[in-house]
This record gives sequence, C-alpha cells and structure tokens, in this order.
Amino acid sequence: MQNLKEKYLKFFESKGHRIIKSASVVPENDPTCLFNTAGMQPLVPYLLGEKHPLGKRLCDVQKCFRLTDFDGIGDKTHHTFFEMLGNWSLGDYFKKESISWSFEFLTEVLKLPKEKLAFTVFEGNEYVPADQESFELWKACGVSEDRIAYLPAEDNWWPSMEQFGPCGADTEIFYWSDASSPAPKVFDPKDSRWVEIWNNVFMQFNHLPSGEFVELKQKNVDTGMGVERTTAVLAGTDDNYKTEIWLPIIKDIERLSGKSYEGHEREMRIVADHMRAVVMIASDDAGIRPSNTDQGYILRRLIRRIVRFAKKLDIDVASAFEEPIIDTIVSQFKDYYEEVERNKGVVKEVFAEEKNKFNKSLENGLKEFEKVLAGFDRKEEFLRRTDPNAKVERKITGKTAFNLYETFGFPIEMTEELAKERGYEVDLTDFAERFKHHQELSKQGSDQKFKGGLADSSEQSARLHTATHLLGAALRKFVNEDIRQKGSNITPERLRFDFNCDHKLSGEELKAVEDYVNEIITKNLPVTYSEMTVDEAKKAGAIGVFGDRYGELVKVYEVKGYSKEICGGPHAKTTGELHHFKIVKEESSSSGIRRIKAILD
Repeated sequence: MQNLKEKYLKFFESKGHRIIKSASVVPENDPTCLFNTAGMQPLVPYLLGEKHPLGKRLCDVQKCFRLTDFDGIGDKTHHTFFEMLGNWSLGDYFKKESISWSFEFLTEVLKLPKEKLAFTVFEGNEYVPADQESFELWKACGVSEDRIAYLPAEDNWWPSMEQFGPCGADTEIFYWSDASSPAPKVFDPKDSRWVEIWNNVFMQFNHLPSGEFVELKQKNVDTGMGVERTTAVLAGTDDNYKTEIWLPIIKDIERLSGKSYEGHEREMRIVADHMRAVVMIASDDAGIRPSNTDQGYILRRLIRRIVRFAKKLDIDVASAFEEPIIDTIVSQFKDYYEEVERNKGVVKEVFAEEKNKFNKSLENGLKEFEKVLAGFDRKEEFLRRTDPNAKVERKITGKTAFNLYETFGFPIEMTEELAKERGYEVDLTDFAERFKHHQELSKQGSDQKFKGGLADSSEQSARLHTATHLLGAALRKFVNEDIRQKGSNITPERLRFDFNCDHKLSGEELKAVEDYVNEIITKNLPVTYSEMTVDEAKKAGAIGVFGDRYGELVKVYEVKGYSKEICGGPHAKTTGELHHFKIVKEESSSSGIRRIKAILD
C-alpha cells in the first residue's frame, strides 16, 4: 500500500506535479456532501478557475468516504473509507499527456502486463461527438482496437449529461483480474472480471442552462485511482481484505475473536472496514463526534455496527477490544496523515464512550423485548380464561422487530434468535418491507448528501463564506479566544458554523457576536489574500482551518484588524457585500461542539 502511494506521487512529481496534502474528510466548499467523496472535491475552486498556490499540476492521496451503500459493506471490494490517488491539470496539459502518463505508470512503473489492460471512451451523442481523440491516443500507446470500447454517457461522462456546469468525457482503465485464465482478445465491459482501476476525466465543456455544451476556456484533467482496489490487483487477489492493507487488521480481529477469517468473512470485513473509517473520521481535525445528525450520525452508526458484529464474532465488547485495532490502523496511516497519530487518544476516547452508550441501549432493548413477550403472555392467559382451547399466534410483528432495530440497534438476527429461544416467530416479510422502505428513504438522503460534483460557487455562497470568517473572529472576541471552526456547511441560503465551546451561548453573547459582525460589514473593508508558506502564515497570526491542507504554499484571507485565516475561498471582495448578518439559531452539534446557523439579509 505504502509502496503504491509512494510510487504514484514520485512518478507524477517527476512530471512536474506538486504534491499536496490530503484535505479534511469534511468538504469545505461543497454543501452537497457530508464527506469528501473524491479527490477533486477539495480542489473545486481551482477547477473553476481560481489560481492554486502550488501551480497548475498537482497530485495527492486524498481521504475519501462513500456511504450510499452503507448496509452493503461486507463484500470483497467495497469500503466506506478509502484512499484516492489523483493527479490534476488546472488548465495546463490535457488528453495526450494524461493518457500517455497513465499508460507509462501502469506498464513501466507498476509493471502491469499490457495484455491485461483495457479501456473505455465516450461514444458520443446528439450533444457532444465521440471522444475519438482518446481512442487514437490509446492506440498510439500500442493498445489494440479490440481492447478499447466506446460506451454511452452513463458510463463515460462526468458528472452526468443532466447536470449544468463544467463537465466532460472520461476514459476508464480496466485490468483483467482472473488469474486462472488469460484475458480475452476482445474487451467486453460487461464481464465483471475486468476491474476498473483508474478514471481520467477531461473537463472540456460547460453545460449551459440553455442545454448547449460549449468549450471551456480552462480545460482540466481530473484523475482518480483507488488505492485499495489497485493494491488488490497488484497482489493478484479479488479479495481486497487479503492484501497488506487489511491483513494486519484482520489478524487483530482473528486474535480477539478466536476465529478464522475463512467462514466469518462478512463479519470481519465489516468490523475491519468500519474500524478504519472510525479512526479516520474521529482523528480528523474537523472535530467530528457521535451525534444524531450529519457526520456525527455516520460516526455513531459505524461504531454501533462494529459493536454488533464484534458480538457476532464472540468478541468481548465490554473489554477495550478496539484499542489494539486502533493502534494497528494508526501505524498504517501516521506517515501520510499526522493528525491520525496526534489524535489517537481522542479516537479511543470517542469509541469507548459511544460503545458504552450502545451497550446500555442494547440492555434497554432487551427490556423492551421482554415487555413485548410479557404482553403476549397476558393476552394468552386472558384468552385461556375465556376459552381453554384458544390459541395465541406466537409471532412478533415486523413493526415490533423494526422498532427494536431502529430504536435500540437490534439486528434482525438477534431478534430472531431471542424469539426462537422463547418459542416465538418473527414476521420477517413485514420487517423486510419496512426495512426496504427505510433504506430507500436513507438512500434518497444519502444521494443528496454524497452526490459530489462541482460545488456551488455563486456570489451568495462567496459572501456567506466570508461571513464564517467574521463569525469566527466575533466568537473569539466575545466568547473564548480559543474557539476554532470544527465544521462548516454553506448553501446559497445560509451558513452553518460548528465550533468548540463548553456552554450554550447566552442571549447577550449572541447579540454581541451579531453586532460585531455587522459593525465590520458596515465598514466595507477590503477582503484581501496573499500566498505564503504555512510557517509564514502561522507567524503572521493566521488561523488554520482543519490543519495544513494545501501543502507548502497557502492562501491567507484577511480583513485587516479583524480576521486572518488560511483558506481556499471563494470570498467576497469587500465586507460591505455581505449587507447584513443575522443569527437564526444556536444549538448543540455534539459533545463540546456548538452550532450556529446564520443568514445574510
């Protein structure tokens, strides 16, 4: 794993790319997502034309989460947290260099045999012609025409033909994963043995609301290669969990459970996957803690699922079973993300606290289960008094089973087992229907929160982004000078700002904060920025948001005398553009974290 990442970064550095650090797991400029789902999301302002401090050629390893199939984790290839290798051209090189370098890296650096590679390109439609250029470029690399397939927009267009804004054709790279048979001469994209390992997106067009696709002035290249999947390819296995990335974690789980991976694959994969995701979320400087909303809700669900499946593996969840697994994961990632090592104690504390709460919830669930059975007993006793031959259907309804699942975290298997021990059945059909409806509702929400794409960069969003800086300055002045941003979500209508604070803000504090922000607005001060190193920014008194995410050079936005922060933008040009600031709500986000929602009139 480490070797793949090092080779990738070193290769693209040799091609003039600057290595940038991974951004936080929480997107700064994209209100449509709870987490960064791809390497491109932190770079949205630069893909839209803003100048990046490190230039036009960039590469990195980005922490990513995709949770739209949360309950489906447990197969060989899917993960909640994963790492994405990416290289970008921000208006610099385009298809020729991107394709030739991809081929060079795969065949000359990773030594993948050319005869096991295949490629797809956009077939064209009534709006945009076929990507003949990419087809010819792959041929120029020595690829047979039989190994290049033209596919429609749903396969080879990003983000989709329906979405407006920057977009373009992509070309995907596949590897033949079946070690037992040679790769067929003709590439069949429907054959699942061809595994996608890399995707190169060419942002060439702007999709206008009129429906027209016009050429962009700044054409970008955005690529993505999953570390986990490519590592499995290099290892010659179709099971990601049998690679060097996962084996140390699986070994910990085997030792703790006294069981072998074979025969318990699904349970061990879920525990391993979710433990890694918990470490990466809880160690992030965004300060996410378990809660009932947004990122905190995902963290809570992950920990609770770990406990459930650890129980199925007969792991003693009352013990500190999680600590050696956390130590293993931290040792794997500390060289790439220093916050993982720095916040290891926080991760252990967060996990133990939520685990203990869930164990208590399970106890309450067992009490609720006993109440349900007691109700059946009373009904049966009553009927027997009136009719000695009467029979009570000893069947727990799907509604009751789903309530135990949703409220107390009871997996259906646990309800079934407990019911069987007492001579009852469970209406699994009704439960399945209710669970399916629950999943559909969750997926609808997830699709909105995890859809990705280029975020809103309207003038209103830029104004609200600047307002968060002024809000932070006001909170530090009137509440506590140690307050720092712990999360931010901006839509065109409002801002949401999470910050560390140990108490609910009083009416007086809120008024002072609001008045102070409006005082700065009325002065119509310029919002300026300058580029400098991280050390220079810190010496200048700039506040960093979520750590040093942009690499050697950073942008520091300043409202002289009031606010100075490391940030990627976008921003208003003057404070007067904000017009008027109003706090509409102040509430708890999670333990030790408060949340303010505000608007600009």
